[in-house]
Amino acid sequence: MVAYIKDRFVDQLHHTVRLLDGASDDFDSLMEMIGDARFVLIGEASHGTHEFYKTRADITRRLITEKGFNAVVAEADWPDAWRVNRYVRGFNDDVDAADALDGFRRFPQWMWRNSVVLDFVGWLRAHNEGLANGDRKTGFYGMDLYSLYGSIQAVLEFRDKTDHAAATRARYRYSCFEHFGEDPQAYGYSSSFDIDKSCEDQVVQQLIDLRKHSGDYLKRDGRVAEDEYFYAEQNARLIRNAERYYRTMFSGRVSSWNLRDSHMVETINALAGYLDQHAGRTKIIVWAHNSHLGDARATEMGQGGELNVGQLMREQWGEQCFNIGFSTFGGTVTAANDWDSPAQRMNVNPGLRGSYEQLFHEVGIPSFIIGIRDARGAARDELRRPRLQRAIGVIYRPDTERMSHYFHARLSDQFDAMIHIDQTRAVEPLEHRPTRPSRIEEEETYPTGV
Repeated sequence: MVAYIKDRFVDQLHHTVRLLDGASDDFDSLMEMIGDARFVLIGEASHGTHEFYKTRADITRRLITEKGFNAVVAEADWPDAWRVNRYVRGFNDDVDAADALDGFRRFPQWMWRNSVVLDFVGWLRAHNEGLANGDRKTGFYGMDLYSLYGSIQAVLEFRDKTDHAAATRARYRYSCFEHFGEDPQAYGYSSSFDIDKSCEDQVVQQLIDLRKHSGDYLKRDGRVAEDEYFYAEQNARLIRNAERYYRTMFSGRVSSWNLRDSHMVETINALAGYLDQHAGRTKIIVWAHNSHLGDARATEMGQGGELNVGQLMREQWGEQCFNIGFSTFGGTVTAANDWDSPAQRMNVNPGLRGSYEQLFHEVGIPSFIIGIRDARGAARDELRRPRLQRAIGVIYRPDTERMSHYFHARLSDQFDAMIHIDQTRAVEPLEHRPTRPSRIEEEETYPTGV
């Protein structure tokens, strides 16, 4: 009976999926599903798969050109992505897209310094340059919070330009972190055991100080000044949240994960509010791992008390939010086998029995889209059942894959659409430069590195 039900499901799914074969109309059905959504969340099942990055970029191009989306927000650090934002919007700090991406120096660089992102950044610059005067340009932004010290430097540079007395106050407040040698782990460890070593009051006061004097600065130079202030304010907010994040790191994964994803949503909402003020209703595309964008309430994450971007965005924005996941059965992936190792091309094990990856493989179509909201009958019922789902981050450990990279999820409640690409290949980094992350990042994202 179980085999009969499964065969019925596979047969029905075979007749209801939308085939992806490289044609120009591949994503027509997806554009129809998205409709008038204001936020489109586009995931990835690994941080190192070419097809995930390429397909996501292709969908994003259509959303920008056909549906008027005007911001891409990525699982990237705010200062590094802001450099890309300036480039694609025509500020000539960098000579080309490769230079604009050079700010991404923190492990793992290949997430953003790869051939697909390079092509997309070049395309976005050309697209913006081709717009008529007065048309809205599309920006590129980061929403992660690992850039504690980079954001401190950005706030100080802003204050040096605008108010020397305020810069002095900011340096005094942020000097609280100097005792830890730019090591967030050392700060988090010390402050978790000794509240007197916490920099919480200082970073909160600095954010308040910046906001208190915003009017004086914004009177000066119009929109350019407003952009610079917004960039600085978001850095100051990031510092406040990062301080809390590192301080709670030693109290458990759930607390730190929830702070990180809550910060991401705060950033999306702050950006939407800011852009709305200047050019009308903003439409935002979010790029991040499936683990951040699929609704946590439909996964083991949620059962363990974790929330994520997908859950929070659905709770806040409802039908205005549409999220898309990815999966693959096998192939290769760019990943590291440990935190002190450089990127390498690794073989991906075939999807485990009982997983969505194995089920989609049995459909027998190389690449397809499932409109989960539209699923009916046996397909709908089966997508409601908890199944194993794979998540590969910056670390891939095939020898312990079941424990390290799989969790149970109900796809029907996790995503609005799913794209399965049966055989995939590793994304191509712009360089194979070994880097070493901080130990705090290793502990936060172990074992999947998402």
